[in-house]
Amino acid sequence: MKVLARVMRFAASMVLLLVASFAMIHLIPGDPVRAALGPTAPAELVQQRRSELGLDDPIAVQFGRYLRDVFTGDLGTSFVSRQPVAEIIGARLLSTLELAALATLVAMLIAIPIGMLLATRTENGRNRASELVFTSVTGVLATIPDFLLAVGLVVVFAVNLAWLPPAGKGGPESYLLPIIALAVGPAAVLARLVRVEALRELGTDYVRMARAKRLPAWRVQLRHLLPNTLTATLTVGGLLLSSLVTGTVIVEYVFAWPGLGSRIVESITDKDYPVAQAAILVYGAIVLVVNLVVDLALAVLDPRSEIRNG
Repeated sequence: MKVLARVMRFAASMVLLLVASFAMIHLIPGDPVRAALGPTAPAELVQQRRSELGLDDPIAVQFGRYLRDVFTGDLGTSFVSRQPVAEIIGARLLSTLELAALATLVAMLIAIPIGMLLATRTENGRNRASELVFTSVTGVLATIPDFLLAVGLVVVFAVNLAWLPPAGKGGPESYLLPIIALAVGPAAVLARLVRVEALRELGTDYVRMARAKRLPAWRVQLRHLLPNTLTATLTVGGLLLSSLVTGTVIVEYVFAWPGLGSRIVESITDKDYPVAQAAILVYGAIVLVVNLVVDLALAVLDPRSEIRNG
């Protein structure tokens, strides 16, 4: 598929995301203004607030205003704090991206060498015991929910052992538990994929030729095996980054991490729908942008890519 087609698909997805984020606040049962002001608020105050927010206007008018505001950077005003939503999102977004990027990096740094090592050890059916242990352990780790792992890490390392802080963002030690909670599952999945891809590459002619030349094993792996294995790894790595950005919601709440994910939980609890609406829009946009960047990166790294040849 050509670059233009991918970009057009990205644009279409963004349009659908805008429609979905706008519809969310209208599909939630109940009156968000009444929910924000409380059940004892006078009806006159509720009606005045609805008029100020333009919620009495026709849906088409509201959607047009929503599109105008989004493209001008105005994401609305919080029902609870009366702060501009753009300021709330901006103050939290960097912490979420930082956590997701570090977790992705850790997952890849763990998964790639382990996957390649297990591929060389289990090539041609050798070391069945190692293969069984690897598949069993990674299979279990990949199925543990993030929130359950996060709670377990807090109980063991913060409460019982008191080695690490249980919550908050402070020094480097405060990053460890959230990153581990986010990275373990993706690392397990990625390691299995790397092993499968590496096993396939080990059977190719160019690897056999390199070995026939008696090149050192490390050189064969780094120069010939790793670049070709990274193509599929990059694809999944991009998807992992997307999933980790969205997966921070619960993990941030468990660790009281001052990111966008914990703010979503707070906004839903407080029925602060403009903040939740904007956060979901930002999360969706990040996922779409990451997927587009991965597609274009594959065009550069993989000469067989149909984007590059299209």
